[in-house]
Amino acid sequence: MNEGESTMSVEIRIPTPLRGFTSGAAKVATSGATVGEALSELTRKYGAIQRHLFTEDGRLRNFVIVYVNDEDVRYLQREATPVKPGDVITIIPSIAGGSPGAVAYPALHRSPAPPRTATSTVQKLSPEQMRRYSRHLILPEVGLAGQRKLLASRVLLVGTGGLGSPLALYLAAAGVGTLGLVDFDTVDASNLQRQVLFGTTDVGHPKLEAAERRIRDLNPDVKVVKHDVHLSSENALDIIARYDVVVDGTDNFPTRYLVNDACVLLKKPNVYGSIYRFEGQVSVFDASRGPCYRCLYSQPPPPGLVPSCAEGGVLGLLPGLVGTLQGVEVVKLLLGKGEPLIGRLLLVDALGTTFRELKIRKDPDCVLCGPHATQKSLVDYQEFCGLGTPTILPPELEIEPEDLKSLLDQSAPITLVDVREPGEYEICRLPGSKLIPRNSLAERLGELSTSEDVVVYCKVGGRSADAVKFLQTMGFTKVRTLKGGLDAWAQRVDPSMPTY
Repeated sequence: MNEGESTMSVEIRIPTPLRGFTSGAAKVATSGATVGEALSELTRKYGAIQRHLFTEDGRLRNFVIVYVNDEDVRYLQREATPVKPGDVITIIPSIAGGSPGAVAYPALHRSPAPPRTATSTVQKLSPEQMRRYSRHLILPEVGLAGQRKLLASRVLLVGTGGLGSPLALYLAAAGVGTLGLVDFDTVDASNLQRQVLFGTTDVGHPKLEAAERRIRDLNPDVKVVKHDVHLSSENALDIIARYDVVVDGTDNFPTRYLVNDACVLLKKPNVYGSIYRFEGQVSVFDASRGPCYRCLYSQPPPPGLVPSCAEGGVLGLLPGLVGTLQGVEVVKLLLGKGEPLIGRLLLVDALGTTFRELKIRKDPDCVLCGPHATQKSLVDYQEFCGLGTPTILPPELEIEPEDLKSLLDQSAPITLVDVREPGEYEICRLPGSKLIPRNSLAERLGELSTSEDVVVYCKVGGRSADAVKFLQTMGFTKVRTLKGGLDAWAQRVDPSMPTY
């Protein structure tokens, strides 16, 4: 690039999940007359990013949204959208991050939205409540009437993890009268870095029980309704129908689409949040007044292409920020005040301490909320997200931790391949193993030999099983997976190995 040319270039902003394919670069300067030309130059510079952006026939993937400045190119000229020097192209992939505890096997105006209030109100506040909520009562936008609405409101939190924790605390403190909690997990020590709803004494206990204790201690006015279930197509409509507002705090795509679809069918607002490493997204999907989640991402990414927070990590303070923003949106919806994030996507970058807002248009072809919608009921979301059938290997393609230990002690010629992410590799690994993240395996096949005896491992065995199936299709006949992954190794072979 010649001197001064950078000022005439088009900037492409790379989201955190894709920066591993751009040598860590958050911004890449390219040139081109159209979005397609600029992205083509990006893929020429960084070839590994291509399959994450484009299908095999060269089309942009459905789970990757591209903006020029603040406009979605799908509503302009797609890849043919003209760009000029100084324009900013932003790539927005769907993000899974949030809480794993609830996994399931029109308008672009800025005027205040019509009220979305509780179905009833509390008639009178007690003297104790007047003191507790005094800072709300002196706000003209809340006042006595608004506080009574909050106390009569019913909000469902899907997940009590990183996002659900600050949400539960602040909504309870604000006096939201009924909080429904969907989760079936237990508190783990690794949760405490970000899930501020729990403490050290809660480790090993069911999350819902620990959450109820903390919420009741914070505000005895709040009724906690515990839904200790896997949210699924069989129970989602029945559960969600009981609430005024639903908050999505999950970290997986099947539940994300399930929550969205159930909210659209029931005409409930869905307050969306997601997190990954140092970035977050916040919006409000309410199909009666704007787009739904499917208008933004019509299809999920293929399994394994987008890592979760458990695989990629997350700054512990980020869910506090994003979850609190979700809580603000909930209160605005319940009070019928302010400008909810309907038709707007708020991007949060904690490393740069920046907030950026993008428009979301209602998709006229949306299968769920469009004028000619074809989907009228819930579906199998595991299958929809390509997770219907987990990779199950025959016994001869698995090796038990004890058997692998014995072979290594004998100095058997085994190539160990770790298919986790670099951050996971730094925490713990088998000595002498080679790190090749699952998403990079296709590009790095040249580092392995089909004549080698290869053992692949990950945290619990899912990614490594998938990697073994892939390697078999590429001609590897002496490849196995470590059954149960490093978790099984730590439990059965080396208890001193750190777990996460």
